[in-house]
Amino acid sequence: MKKLSAQVTLFLLGIIDFFYPPFKGFFSLQTFRYAASGGGNVILGFLVYSISYSCLLKGQPLVLSFYAFKPHSASLLLSFCVTFPVGFFMSKFVVFSDSDIKGRIQLFRYLMICLFNLVLNYLLLKLLVERFNLFPVLAQVITVAIVVTFSYLAQRNFSFKASAKLP
Repeated sequence: MKKLSAQVTLFLLGIIDFFYPPFKGFFSLQTFRYAASGGGNVILGFLVYSISYSCLLKGQPLVLSFYAFKPHSASLLLSFCVTFPVGFFMSKFVVFSDSDIKGRIQLFRYLMICLFNLVLNYLLLKLLVERFNLFPVLAQVITVAIVVTFSYLAQRNFSFKASAKLP
């Protein structure tokens, strides 16, 4: 598994780093990698959200034995289930590979921030869809822009914080 992980990491770094030179004057390599991998994960999340909302749920509630999820909330949950493991892999191995924090601690911290982001996303989505009557996919785009900004700062400074380098 480690060999496959290393191969996937090298492959992804090769692709992402290939596109870095034009952005070198604007972003550090780490920030560019976060934007690229996070952007890919956001696109994946939008795809899962849109397909879940439009095709899988067809705009209808997801009724479970204990609760009926509104379609935009159920789509958000399904999207989270897909993007969480992808995002952790990208953060741990592609973006913040210089972190020396143990993997299980990184995963726990990443999960805590992602759960906070999920709640923030849910509340903003609920506000925009149910209060301001925005179309759910547009509301999700607005919400993601807000959540991604917080997420980068939290992941860089908490989940995958690199140890201070000695002079």
